[in-house]
Amino acid sequence: MTRTSTPDHRPTRLTAELDGPFAVFLIGARINQPWNVPAWLPIFRAMPRMLRELQTRPELGLLGGQTHGGTLIQYWRSAEHLHAYAHARDHAHLPAWRAFNQTARRHPGAVGIWHETYLIQPGAYETVYVDMPPFGLGRAGTLTPATGRRQSAQGRLNAQAT
Repeated sequence: MTRTSTPDHRPTRLTAELDGPFAVFLIGARINQPWNVPAWLPIFRAMPRMLRELQTRPELGLLGGQTHGGTLIQYWRSAEHLHAYAHARDHAHLPAWRAFNQTARRHPGAVGIWHETYLIQPGAYETVYVDMPPFGLGRAGTLTPATGRRQSAQGRLNAQAT
């Protein structure tokens, strides 16, 4: 059997590295009342606008991200960058957040939202991707062959710590 590489498949074993500390931000929504379209549709319309803004303005601090299932996974240069974007009056997030809160008050319980933020220090994470397209930190950081000292999970952790 011959393995072929396609744009969504890399037949290698890779790890991802990112210089310095960074923040991982997970966010998602749960539609509790699918019939209540006016309550949830604005949320799903606002997100692409925010993502376009972040992708075209790297100085805002987003390193990369992707949607996986109903969860948006993002990698930020720092929690300070994330918080500055979230509270900036001249960017897309704050008006969308205010609009969501107004809608939530009119339609209580229609939509649930959640987010989690993790602060990551160098040497405090490890990654491996086998037969995968760039994914997760591999899209935000630098993909490197998982060979030599990077062959095992412990080796990848130790490789970052140095």
